[in-house]
Amino acid sequence: MVAKVNSGKNIQGILNYNENKVREGMAKCIHENLFGREVDKLTFNTKLKGFENFINRNRRATTNAVHISLNFHASEKLSQDKLTEIASTYMDKIGFGNQPYLVYQHFDAAHPHIHIVTTNINSEGKRILLYNIGKNQSEKARKEIEQDYELIKASGRQQELNKTHSSDLNKRVEYGKAETKRSISNVVRFVVRAYRYTSIAELNAVLGQYNIMADRGSERSQMNKKNGLLYRLIDDKGKKVGVPIKASSIYGKPTMMYLGKQFKLNEALRAPHKERLKKCIDAAFNGKSSITRAAFEYRLRKERIRVLFRKNDEGRYYGITFVDNMTRVVFNGSDLGKAYSAKAITERLTKMDGAAPRGEWLNPSAQEAPQSHTDVGLEQIVVDLTKAEAFDHTSPEAALKRRRKKRRRKGKSL
Repeated sequence: MVAKVNSGKNIQGILNYNENKVREGMAKCIHENLFGREVDKLTFNTKLKGFENFINRNRRATTNAVHISLNFHASEKLSQDKLTEIASTYMDKIGFGNQPYLVYQHFDAAHPHIHIVTTNINSEGKRILLYNIGKNQSEKARKEIEQDYELIKASGRQQELNKTHSSDLNKRVEYGKAETKRSISNVVRFVVRAYRYTSIAELNAVLGQYNIMADRGSERSQMNKKNGLLYRLIDDKGKKVGVPIKASSIYGKPTMMYLGKQFKLNEALRAPHKERLKKCIDAAFNGKSSITRAAFEYRLRKERIRVLFRKNDEGRYYGITFVDNMTRVVFNGSDLGKAYSAKAITERLTKMDGAAPRGEWLNPSAQEAPQSHTDVGLEQIVVDLTKAEAFDHTSPEAALKRRRKKRRRKGKSL
């Protein structure tokens, strides 16, 4: 079992997300706690008021909503009653047993999973502390539940999870073969949260692997001037196709305002993976002064690295971008160092016209692509829980923020 705990500032937004899934036939509300009625007799307003009855007892608290996801291995066949029992046990163990909460069973992934909506404001108007809840209470509860219910352990079966959950996102979106909005939304929600990019161009380097692009419009367009953003499908030649969707209509609202914050955060978060990328590029040349472009791309593709060359109308190459799908970071060549700039790399390559089709970056053969050691198996979980104002209490970023806060507090006390 894998548990994810996110906190937020908008209980209605979290409730809306799950209720929309119900309306689409992709989820079902299976259990309530402290709402006083059977779950199938609760209206949206009744559910919202049930939470607000607690939230309004502490109007000073800005973080007052909690969104939890419990995810199980695809091979586990869990009945609705069993899922309800596990949810109740989990909530008791993390200290939320006396809170109002709703349990939703989702059917939008290959593995069984439930979402739990609740608030961290208790009946006395006091906040239930969320500090380290993912590391402490949730982790302890997860291990105990795995043992008590004989569930597949998250830590011991990661390779199976990887194979099960990564398949849906290891495919390009093809116009006319999938529901456009849902397909775009699923990919965008995953990519904007999981990858480390520092510009729209770098984000598009990742999205392009799925035949999707983030579109700001032309520099003179009203959309660009108003900081608007669309996400749309592109074909194999990079040409726009289909009807775009607004960034604000995607769950989590990956708008320019949100992305701007990610750009700054990702500068630091991608830094530890810089050396691996440089070593892979060096190894691709295999000690030779020059190789063909096709050989260069093939060798990087074996390490799950995509390389994009940019050239102007005169045919001169002026930029190069590397997407490391193993560590999920994006770097322009110049950010890696002078030896990795577009000029330096292209001078060492011959036959520059040969390039691999876009789809090969996501689906290299089993012989070419080594198993990723990152959390690829949790992609669908990230997709489910991505939300702009949410704070993930189980992520590495959460631990980093906690350490920074702790250092600041120590500095003030000196």
